[in-house]
Amino acid sequence: MSTIFGPVFSRRFGTSLGIDLSASTKQCNFDCLYCELAPAPAMVHQHAVTPVETIITDLKEALTKYPSIDVITITANGEPTMYPHLSELIDQIDEFKGSIQILILSNSACLSDSEVFNTLLKLDQVKLSLDAATPETFKKIDRPAEGIRIETIIESITQFSKIYQGKLFLEILFVKGINDTLAEIAALNHALLGIHCERIDIGTIDRPPAYAVQGLSFEELYTLSHHFDTILPIHIVSRTHASAVPSIYSDEDIITTLNKRPLTTDDIHALFDTASQQRFENLLLKGKISKIERSNVIFFISSENIDRKRTK
Repeated sequence: MSTIFGPVFSRRFGTSLGIDLSASTKQCNFDCLYCELAPAPAMVHQHAVTPVETIITDLKEALTKYPSIDVITITANGEPTMYPHLSELIDQIDEFKGSIQILILSNSACLSDSEVFNTLLKLDQVKLSLDAATPETFKKIDRPAEGIRIETIIESITQFSKIYQGKLFLEILFVKGINDTLAEIAALNHALLGIHCERIDIGTIDRPPAYAVQGLSFEELYTLSHHFDTILPIHIVSRTHASAVPSIYSDEDIITTLNKRPLTTDDIHALFDTASQQRFENLLLKGKISKIERSNVIFFISSENIDRKRTK
């Protein structure tokens, strides 16, 4: 299985090629209620580790096919900072990436590790999650591995934000009835006031979640946003499609991309050129792609990966 997927157009970060540092299985120190992957026990260390050489080979090949991208996004079926060779991988990518930015999407839990802290300082962009600021809500929504404390995470993010020279983004994902209370928002607001970042994205569930939980409406997010201090760079994330340049996807590219991230019809029209859309339709007819529905929105997913997604 390729460690590279995409290109994917992100509503916040532009066109990116993704690197999955846990391509074969979910490996995460959280088991979040809203995760796109099926529930799995939280772990502290990766057990299946992909060699750096494999990732570099896959990435160089992908960049020859898709040279006009904005970012290389380091992510995982789980938490990418658990990857034990992350520093070495970033150093090697820096040697040939040129003007392309490197972004990592992290849940922040490993930031208290000095090696991870210093590794992330090398990156052009870092997006850290902070879904809660009280221990009770943190354990309920993110379901962390034993020993991970929200107080330590907040302290680490705060210290990181003071010395990091790249673009730092924070993300809060709200789940109805879990972390959307006034008390939790007040605690989050207090923590955020000590953190220096480009933007704080607040959003909600917009893809099929691991557990039977619900997201908030745009109106609810808008109302909630008014409870944060006005000096905070709060941005409400809405599922809109910015202008994207359609790309050529082979059958394998389509399956790999859907294996990593369920897409809607709008996503497919924005990402795939006409011939690739026809290949998508053929794969759908052959049963290689399946449909799943959540909150009146149809998502398409690789059929071989359907068991990893929660269905009602």
